[in-house]
Amino acid sequence: MKHLLTSTSAIALGVVMVTPASAQEWDMKWGGYHSSHVAYATVDSNTVAHTGADFDGVDVYTEAEIEFTPSVTLDNGMTFGVNVQMESTNNGGGATGIDETYMTISSDTLGKIDLGNENSAGYKMMVSAPQIDGSIWINSPSISGFIPISVSAGGNLPWNFRQSAISAYTEVLGNNDVARISYYTPSFNGLTLGISYAASDNIIGTGANAGNNFGVNRNAGVTDIFDIAVAYSGSFGGFDVDAAARWGTAENNTGLAGTDDPETWGLGASFGYNGFAFGGSYSENDNGGLLPDEEGWALGITYDLEGPWKFGIDTYQGEYSGTGAASGDKAEFEAYQIIGNRELGEGVSWAIYAVYAEGSVNGNAGGTFAPGTANTEVEGTLIGTSINLTF
Repeated sequence: MKHLLTSTSAIALGVVMVTPASAQEWDMKWGGYHSSHVAYATVDSNTVAHTGADFDGVDVYTEAEIEFTPSVTLDNGMTFGVNVQMESTNNGGGATGIDETYMTISSDTLGKIDLGNENSAGYKMMVSAPQIDGSIWINSPSISGFIPISVSAGGNLPWNFRQSAISAYTEVLGNNDVARISYYTPSFNGLTLGISYAASDNIIGTGANAGNNFGVNRNAGVTDIFDIAVAYSGSFGGFDVDAAARWGTAENNTGLAGTDDPETWGLGASFGYNGFAFGGSYSENDNGGLLPDEEGWALGITYDLEGPWKFGIDTYQGEYSGTGAASGDKAEFEAYQIIGNRELGEGVSWAIYAVYAEGSVNGNAGGTFAPGTANTEVEGTLIGTSINLTF
């Protein structure tokens, strides 16, 4: 597969190099989004980390990015561009606040190449349950903004970033925005193929979020990450169909006994008709003993009324299974959401929602969790509203 990717990329870049072109003016685009949530949460927890804690009350949560996307289209039809995404809050992205940064090379006949720190083709092409703008995204770790489910929120629940126990949008071993090359074919009657390669991950390997590798030792860590995905989008007699399948793997060069190459895979589809959209997904992370295995599924339905209102109901269900010394560890995540969103104007909407989320652990003293944290649980209910800007 490595040879195939290298050959494909070389051909594509060769087409760019041999076709003469004259410089044109750059289109200096920028944009982004900013969603501000205000919600009241009630939380019950028996984890050791939450002893004596009180998480009930009103809080504010923000999801926001500024995106810079300048591009230029040459006389030969080739478009070159840059995508730099800057987090608007200090707890996102890397230390500099830069989330993703990569070059794009595209044309109608070539397709598109991404070069730089970006998610894989499998991640970007995945299809899951339809979502309503302005939600708290229960199909991601964002729920911990109000209900402390994850370890990063001070809990004992082992949800790992970009993995299937908490999100349909996974990566091999949870790598995120590493230095990567991806190629996407043009659409053939609605069918698109994507393939990605990254030299190193940023969990056990030497990579860094939105940073260069500075040399990769293929005899250490986790290297040579491949992802492949296929997606279809089309319409038949008033029915809209979106579907995707993806698979990814990497080479395990850690030398750790009892470990193997990590993998991730997923399937998803969404169907639309007469204002309704219904869909879901299933995904797995088989982490080869380097991290616990995870799996999860999503299901949702939305309805777009004639006028400014949209409504939706969705759920996400995930499971974590420890390996090795943690083989007795089990954890489960479930979340449910009902939401309504009203368009107020161009790029402005207002949403109201209710969420229930629960994370539970059945651990053992010799496993992942600290002694005394076996059979712990965090559950919470959330009533919230958000103003959402897209520009």
